[in-house]
Amino acid sequence: MNLNNIHNVYFIGIGGIGMSALARYFHANKKQVAGYDKTQTEITDGLEGLGIQIHFEEAVESIDTDFLNKNKTLIVYTPAIPIAHKELNYFKNNGYQVIKRSQALGLITENTYCLAIAGTHGKTTTTSILGHLMNECHVPVTAFLGGVSENYNSNLILNGTEVSVVEADEFDRSFLTLSPDLACITSMDADHLDIYGDASELKKSFEDFSKKIKPNGTLFVKNGLPLHGITYGIEDDSDYTIQNIKIENGTYVFDVKTPKTIFKKLQFNLPGRHNLSNALIALAMAVEYGCPIEELGKALASYKGVKRRFTYHIKTENLVFIDDYAHHPEEINAVHQAVREMYPNKKVLAVFQPHLYSRTRDFIDDFAKSLSQFDELLLLDIYPARELPIEGVTSKWLLGKINNKNKKLVSKKELLSQIHRSNSQIILTIGAGDIGEEVKHIKKEFSIEN
Repeated sequence: MNLNNIHNVYFIGIGGIGMSALARYFHANKKQVAGYDKTQTEITDGLEGLGIQIHFEEAVESIDTDFLNKNKTLIVYTPAIPIAHKELNYFKNNGYQVIKRSQALGLITENTYCLAIAGTHGKTTTTSILGHLMNECHVPVTAFLGGVSENYNSNLILNGTEVSVVEADEFDRSFLTLSPDLACITSMDADHLDIYGDASELKKSFEDFSKKIKPNGTLFVKNGLPLHGITYGIEDDSDYTIQNIKIENGTYVFDVKTPKTIFKKLQFNLPGRHNLSNALIALAMAVEYGCPIEELGKALASYKGVKRRFTYHIKTENLVFIDDYAHHPEEINAVHQAVREMYPNKKVLAVFQPHLYSRTRDFIDDFAKSLSQFDELLLLDIYPARELPIEGVTSKWLLGKINNKNKKLVSKKELLSQIHRSNSQIILTIGAGDIGEEVKHIKKEFSIEN
């Protein structure tokens, strides 16, 4: 398929974080763009602000007639869309060019120098850091991000088309559509078992991804993963490793040892050892590409983060409110480590919304263990996303397994009043569902008092 011959691109699920980045890309490249989503959000509002037509009812009749010209229109859909979706089936049954989001990303990046970030955790932050580093080093790069960068207030960095930086998403085996020049694998913890069935199949998909790297390309792997490549890690014997870590005024200061040299006194402002690891691999890939370390050091220090990744909403002497996307037990552990490192003597209240019935079922004991670490816990009902309920899989079941005397199952309506009853100095909201919509209410409520 030649994208130059496409005039219109229609997105089914245009409000998704990855889909909206593609919509912005095609719009910036002078294509006519429109789409459907079931929910109006800040993301869809932003797209509409660009002049992109979006409707929110599942109906072919709502699509602009120009987009029904099958010779001029490409249909892009997200795997999160139900297979019975009316619009998707109309296009499939009537001879349109219909591709998944990952296939569109593969088409866009196949003729670029592509840097891809894979792993069950850390993809979005690492991709965002790497995109920022490359942009600040004046590389002609397009970076597709799985979150909204605080530096650019966007999930797309557009500074040229010769180089691409992308998240290589393991969900639905999407990353196998890519053929990167440089790639990394940050982690291979079991996840998406609704797709893979078991952890061994997930591991095999990462092995398959490692074989998609172009001839003479380079693979980076976190030290300890069962794959061959350039290794990276923190305070270990990796090819790229962070040493001499200090915290000065809330900022990490550290050295990085590479196979060739040592870079002294780099600075990074995101808390948590997991974020240090993300910064390290982004830096390593930028060095491998050829970015000068002097510029990389300045760029790393100026990186601000990704929205909903350890995002501060209140930061006063009396109260700190942080929101994070963590939705897997290992991600919750990483957030817990970061909070304890930054605020070692303060009491922490966690508000968690489980994401997916299948993930809750598959990792129930690990979730219970990770959530037991907080001083207090408020647990919301499971966010179903693309799934139907599974009998017996409930937040009440999870709550019963959590070893914490200060735990409670709450509804969203009760949330503010329950937080008021806490005497914790740190409020932490975590989860990948619609808990992010509660953040503005919590911020408004407690900013008044602080």
